[in-house]
Amino acid sequence: MRLIGADGAQLGVLPIEAALQRAAEDNLDLVEISPMARPPVCKIMDYGKFKYEAKKKASEAKKKQVVVQLKEVKLRPKTDEHDYDFKVKNVRRFLEEGNKARVTIMFRGREITHKEIGQKLLQEVAEDVKEVGVIEQAPRQEGRQMFMILAPNPKYKAQLREQVRQTEKPAAAGEKPAPRAEAPAGAQVEAPVEAPVEAPVEAPPTEARAEEP
Repeated sequence: MRLIGADGAQLGVLPIEAALQRAAEDNLDLVEISPMARPPVCKIMDYGKFKYEAKKKASEAKKKQVVVQLKEVKLRPKTDEHDYDFKVKNVRRFLEEGNKARVTIMFRGREITHKEIGQKLLQEVAEDVKEVGVIEQAPRQEGRQMFMILAPNPKYKAQLREQVRQTEKPAAAGEKPAPRAEAPAGAQVEAPVEAPVEAPVEAPPTEARAEEP
């Protein structure tokens, strides 16, 4: 097997017995890290610490994962303007948060005979939120429901990142300093009194010691 020391040094190709002996001398473990290699690669390490670090990294990676949820907003063909605006506001919020939005039209009774009203309403929603969302699934009919699915607009997310980058830029070099305050007319301006200059004292050298969903 090819052996790697605890400090990462290449120790060459050794018999298994010799590798185990080296690990025992360091009071550490011999861990196979590349079993498919020819010859297999093993490393001298603290196996308990290795498992802990691997678990910690996996946990941190899981926390950084973005979970996209599918939120739903329901409308009626005869939804009034106030309710429509409120529902569209929620759709916009869901998309801005990085989630998807399912917009559903609920038909009752004979309303189902006027499917064009539902299609028109869905198109209006898509148009009103086009800045932050795009149609991922076109309107489709399922029983007495018609729905579409909107996803966050990649262009909007890119614009947000650019805005954040611009606000984090340092002040431009050469920016004019704030104007000095001037004394009012007639006020007496005293000349600054210079403090006496003391001779520097050399220190001895020292040794250097971290809504409604």
